[in-house]
Amino acid sequence: MEKEKIGNNELKALGINDVEVLVNFSRVANGLLKHNVMAKPEMLANLEALIDDPMPYALKKGGKFKNLAEDVIAMRKEGKFVKQERSNFKLKEEIAEFPVWGLENIEVGALAQMRTAVQLPIAVAGALMPDAHQGYGLPIGGVLATTANTIIPFAVGVDIACRMCLSIFDLPAEAIDTETDKLKTILVDNTYFGMGCTTKSYFDSSLFDSKTWGETKLIRTLKDKAYAQLGTSGTGNHFVEWGELDIAEGALAEIPAGKYLALLSHSGSRGFGGSVADYYSRIAMTKTKLPAEAKHLAWLDLDKDEGQEYWIAMNLAGEYASANHHEIHNKIARALGVKPISMIENHHNFAWKEQLADGTEVMAHRKGATPAGEGVLGIIPGSMSTPGFLVRGKGDAASINSASHGAGRAMSRSAAFKTLDKAVIAANLIDKRITLMGSDMDEAPMAYKDIHTVMAAQNDLVEVLAMFEPRIVRMADARERPED
Repeated sequence: MEKEKIGNNELKALGINDVEVLVNFSRVANGLLKHNVMAKPEMLANLEALIDDPMPYALKKGGKFKNLAEDVIAMRKEGKFVKQERSNFKLKEEIAEFPVWGLENIEVGALAQMRTAVQLPIAVAGALMPDAHQGYGLPIGGVLATTANTIIPFAVGVDIACRMCLSIFDLPAEAIDTETDKLKTILVDNTYFGMGCTTKSYFDSSLFDSKTWGETKLIRTLKDKAYAQLGTSGTGNHFVEWGELDIAEGALAEIPAGKYLALLSHSGSRGFGGSVADYYSRIAMTKTKLPAEAKHLAWLDLDKDEGQEYWIAMNLAGEYASANHHEIHNKIARALGVKPISMIENHHNFAWKEQLADGTEVMAHRKGATPAGEGVLGIIPGSMSTPGFLVRGKGDAASINSASHGAGRAMSRSAAFKTLDKAVIAANLIDKRITLMGSDMDEAPMAYKDIHTVMAAQNDLVEVLAMFEPRIVRMADARERPED
């Protein structure tokens, strides 16, 4: 597969118009990409941060961008480095306070991105969840409430409506050990992973009867692609897995306490959502000019055509992501010969029209954050060998009714490949009795934060109802390009 590159136009979009600086950035960035030091989105995020403030990078001993940062500082002193003026909207001068859960385990880059987000002229409130880490525009684990008639494509995320779905079966959890081969075969036969993967048979494709598929030109052009990928899963951290669900006494009114066989999946809106995100984020950045450090937080107005089009497409992507999970769960339940007694699901990359505690109408963006309004059920996964949790929201106003969407990455994918030991990973999976199909070192449990620490940091946001222990895990094949 051809290596990703960062082109001059992408560097110019960061606000660079000096030829010497452009050459230096290109040399350093593409050199690091060539050697798989980090992925392109992470690279661009670092370059943006460096342009905004090169000093932290210059002070970092042995840092990958140290020389570049020093060059930028030197050229600025000589008046050679001039950032391109591209701002039609100015950020607020004062940085609003925003609550942070699990601050001690959140990287500086994520905090910096959140600070920029709450400076947007349309920002009303923000919050950072304990699994937060640096992303593209808004940090993963970031929650941002904006004025009610605005929406930020990159604050929703590239994988629109990425979500969790849990099916609980009235079967003993011991089936994981007594029927391992059967459950493994069912998983292999009824799940499909990969960026371009498709299916040829469907359990229920009635979503495609919806008139919404004809609402806009872009949606119409993507309908066939979406249909072909119905019931498939993405790459990166997406998975379908069997596990043991331990439900606490009195946690769920309709299900007695005990240990049950359960199926958990994590995936989103596939190529359809990715194409929608790419198309409208470009429009947003053209229509809404912001300073370089905030350009990926460009918004669309819902009272204009492009805003309405994105709103329609985003909500359709939500329905489609749900249908994807239902396809997977229904096919597996049919193969198992047992219908689930309960199915629980939630988005964690989406925007909702909501009200703050004081009644203010807002657009609540949750990019890698779980809705946690009072009484709302949600699922917070760990990693392939650590538990996930079925939770009930407590409706905390400061968090904008939100919680984490998982454990959150403790290291980048490139760092995982460079620093983790395959033997240690294998020993961990054996110790936790995990049967793994697919995946690679970048999804190893050690690449993630401690889920128990993350959950302890948000006791005031959610109540734990049940714990899910993964046992038979399927993910995309090793070295598939991550798209989470």
